[in-house]
Amino acid sequence: MSSTSIITAPVWAPPVLRTMKAAVFVAPGRIELQERPVPVAGAGEAVIRVTTTTICGTDVHILKGEYPVAPGRIIGHEPVGVIHALGPGVTGYHEGQRVIVGAITPCGQCSPCLDGHHSQCGGKAMGGWRFGNTIDGAQAEYLLVPDAMANLTPVPDGLTDEQVLMCPDIMSTGFGGAESGGIRIGDTVAVFAQGPIGLCATLGARLRGATRIIAVDGVQARMEMSARLGADFVVDYTTTDPVAEILRLTDGRGVDVAIEALGTQGTFESCLRVLKPGGTLSSLGVYSGKLTMPLDAFAAGLGDHRIVTTLCPGGKERMRRLLNVVASGRADLRPLVTHRFPLDRIEEAYDLFAHQRDGVLKVAITI
Repeated sequence: MSSTSIITAPVWAPPVLRTMKAAVFVAPGRIELQERPVPVAGAGEAVIRVTTTTICGTDVHILKGEYPVAPGRIIGHEPVGVIHALGPGVTGYHEGQRVIVGAITPCGQCSPCLDGHHSQCGGKAMGGWRFGNTIDGAQAEYLLVPDAMANLTPVPDGLTDEQVLMCPDIMSTGFGGAESGGIRIGDTVAVFAQGPIGLCATLGARLRGATRIIAVDGVQARMEMSARLGADFVVDYTTTDPVAEILRLTDGRGVDVAIEALGTQGTFESCLRVLKPGGTLSSLGVYSGKLTMPLDAFAAGLGDHRIVTTLCPGGKERMRRLLNVVASGRADLRPLVTHRFPLDRIEEAYDLFAHQRDGVLKVAITI
């Protein structure tokens, strides 16, 4: 007696797509929390599980439609996290390792990178700024990191997420403004605007050796923080003409370096008006609209002034150096984190940060 086996074809089922939560730019005025596929690491790439991130003033420019980003883009560029997956060719790291990634992710191989201009990677202005700009960003549960070997930086044991949260962008940018300005030991420096980047520029000026730092702002909490981070004088522009006061404080000489950290015509012009002949204006602001040059303040172009701009320096070596500064205790930026939200409430966090309510400086988004 023979038996017959019946073979049935397996029932086909579509592959399960793992999804994640992410903050997505939908249109000017609208950022929404959506479900998106978890990215997959290709050759030379890595995927990190984001544990903490934050909201930047540039993200607010995107939200308001003042900086063009494609609808549907996941935004954010300040990640702290854990390596989830490594693509082929990425060596020297391991899954589960805590890392940060700079807001600027240079390839390290193109002509601008090899020439020392990592932020302009690829030969296009701001080409190194990819997260939340030309590729999906960090305000999500997972983040795809391009050119991982050039951009993953291990976090030293003992440092918390909030201790290193400012390294990817505002610390690097603010310090970069002080560095680009060429601050020397004994210099007098004015920093216009004491938002998070301006505060980091104030701290950077102190670390560079400036011995007289004049901070300008009009928000009490920010002015108090600027004094805490190294400002010797704080000028409240709402009650005092900052140009006249800075010239008074310098006996009419002007400052060696003026750092513009807001991105407005008024602050840019004020920086020029307080510069000594031969001084440097270090510009960090993101400008919207037309920017004009007052000829009298610029000495008709004959005052030996220098104007330099800085986009946040990135790459793993830059991040390593900033982590060293944090680990040494020379920079503690945890007090800048004034509010904390889970990713599920990021729309609420944007509303708070964009409208600068409740004394907000920086928000930590935990994931």
